[in-house]
Amino acid sequence: MAACFCCFRCWPGGGFRSGHVPLKEIPTVTLDMSHMGSDVVIVKSGRRICGTGGALGNAPLVQDKAYFEMKLQSTGIWGFGVATRKCNLNTLPLGSKAESWVLRSDGSICHNGEVTHKIEGDIAEGDIIGITYDHIEMNFYKNGAPLNIPLTGIRGTVYPVTYVDEGAILDVQFSEFYHTPPAGFDKIMFEQSLL
Repeated sequence: MAACFCCFRCWPGGGFRSGHVPLKEIPTVTLDMSHMGSDVVIVKSGRRICGTGGALGNAPLVQDKAYFEMKLQSTGIWGFGVATRKCNLNTLPLGSKAESWVLRSDGSICHNGEVTHKIEGDIAEGDIIGITYDHIEMNFYKNGAPLNIPLTGIRGTVYPVTYVDEGAILDVQFSEFYHTPPAGFDKIMFEQSLL
């Protein structure tokens, strides 16, 4: 019983502290239900997107080197990359305007209506697409292997973005990854957790 009482005491010698400050819980990075298309459905604790339209992540990419992943659960039309908050998440496909940079289901990497790269081979159900972003370039990985097609010139504050259409279902991973991030890269962190 004395051991239990010690857990509640604040100072040796007795007495309870009256100015207790509760610990703050670090928020979890998920898909943001306040920044998604009107026909999007987000489930699985903010990690799965289905329906029609896009959704941003709830944390900007502010750290030096960020990594995140997407698993293709069901084929259809989809895209995965980064976008600013100005991106219209109801107008598909993303990558058609200046506010988004995405890898699309057809293997093209697009920004502002232009195809900047085209990847070799198909992306099939079960494949994992990883992204590294370091404010200079964004790189894509397929099942842990680098695709060696860097995308540069990304401007402004960007967030992870994904979109789906025609039955596509995507799961995003912002931590507990399927593949080990490349050296120096880590999960997305909220700005206050960087301090």
